[in-house]
Amino acid sequence: MNIPDSLRHKDYDYLFDRVESPELSAAQRGIYLSAFLEKAREEKNWEELSNAYKNYVHYAPDELKLVYADSMVLAARYTKDQALIGSAYLSKGIAYYGRKRLADAMNFYLIANDHISRTDNKYLIYKVKYNIAHIKYFLGYYDESVTLFKECISYMRKEEPRGYLNSLHSLGLCYNRMGNYGLCSNVNEQGIKECKTLNEPDMIAYFTHSEGINQCMLHNYRLAIEKLNAALPGVRKNHDFANEAVADFYIGKSYWAMDRKELAVPYLKKVDKAFREKGYIRPDLREGYELVITYSKNKGDTKAQLYYIERLLKADRMLHQTYRYLIGKVTKDYDTRELTIEKRTIEKALEQRRYNDYIFTTVISLLIVGIVIIVIRFARTKKALRKRYQLLLAELDAKKEKQSRKTESNPELAISGDAVANVLTQLEKFEQGKKFLEKDMNLIRLALFFGTNTNYLSKIIAHHRQKNFPEYINDLRIDHIAERIKNDRLLQKYTNAALAEEAGFTTTRRFTNAFVAKTGITPTFFIEELAREKRKVKDGIALC
Repeated sequence: MNIPDSLRHKDYDYLFDRVESPELSAAQRGIYLSAFLEKAREEKNWEELSNAYKNYVHYAPDELKLVYADSMVLAARYTKDQALIGSAYLSKGIAYYGRKRLADAMNFYLIANDHISRTDNKYLIYKVKYNIAHIKYFLGYYDESVTLFKECISYMRKEEPRGYLNSLHSLGLCYNRMGNYGLCSNVNEQGIKECKTLNEPDMIAYFTHSEGINQCMLHNYRLAIEKLNAALPGVRKNHDFANEAVADFYIGKSYWAMDRKELAVPYLKKVDKAFREKGYIRPDLREGYELVITYSKNKGDTKAQLYYIERLLKADRMLHQTYRYLIGKVTKDYDTRELTIEKRTIEKALEQRRYNDYIFTTVISLLIVGIVIIVIRFARTKKALRKRYQLLLAELDAKKEKQSRKTESNPELAISGDAVANVLTQLEKFEQGKKFLEKDMNLIRLALFFGTNTNYLSKIIAHHRQKNFPEYINDLRIDHIAERIKNDRLLQKYTNAALAEEAGFTTTRRFTNAFVAKTGITPTFFIEELAREKRKVKDGIALC
């Protein structure tokens, strides 16, 4: 096929999106399939070449699917990527399963499982589980199938909506075969709701199909026929000959049970058509042959009777051969492998547990030593903090006694005594008037307010208050707020942010840093100690 030049430089994502577009005709899709394949060939990109053949497996006519499946696996093997190789074998198995060649499908599932089990690809691991579960379902291992399908449902519910719905549908089928018809109906009802929620309308037909079979088992034959007839258009739309044959059988069986044999037989004969043309038969469908044989006998049609007896014998041979082959593969190649893996996992876990016990004992011992050290350090730290707390209380009490201020000229300041005295007087008023609580207070503003310059002001504060300007302002604010906290129970309930606001700080961090710098303790610890002392006093009064 000639590839348009406009597609030769498109990337793989673009081409794949076009291949998947539901708006394209088969001919249009073929152009994009070919473009994808040729691009991968020219670039010798084995991964994308495998994907290209996988696209063909999905969209090619039935007679070519298996040919493309072989090419898909061959390309994947060149990549040496275990996940990609496993995925290719799994897709090949699914292609065989679609043709209902279950023995071949099982072989490729097992090869896929061998590759995928060496990876951490959860999606592929659960996809293998899903397909193995279907083989187990065919063999009648319904309990094991239920377990696998539930695992798939749990994983795929969030990861893969269509896989989730497929697993849910299969779970319902298992419940039906186990005779749990109520559970089957619940699953089918849930499935239809989920189809609508997840915008997957194509799957509604399959849950309806499942419920039709379920109602047949419950002897609600009219409802069974209604459900199955409603499901058939959707099943045929997907070219699903297997489920079409199953629907035909249960419609025929329902008519037979209603003693409407003339209506039943044409549907039952379709079971043989599927077996003849597609090689599809399963254990429950063989009953269709028995019913047609009985009908032919009663009608005196020995030719038809003989034909369907021969067909039944052939179906039984195939079922026996397939069943015996699959049961060997499942029990020996899959279950035994899974048990071996589980055994190794348990042995590894036990070894790891012994190692962990050793590590745990060592860690616990170190933790105990560490905790003892931490407790001792904490006690010492607490003692030191409480000592600083007591010092802070003492400082707050001593603050009431005014310091004598030096007003004489100091040679180091090179400032006249009058100027110093004037600034000190204004500082006294500044401190008494709590002007330091104003958030925008800075050296420049204060110098302008005092009628002096920043150089003189900073020197006078450094000499007479023994602090630089920021420390001076911060300490005034901390002394003020600490005094208020001590005497005002309401402030003891404030957050640090609220206390910072009260103290004139622009941020909570600056407030807490300044509090710790001034007092050696945090505001929170100061408040906790005040509360602790009040409780001690209250407890002492109570004891008296």
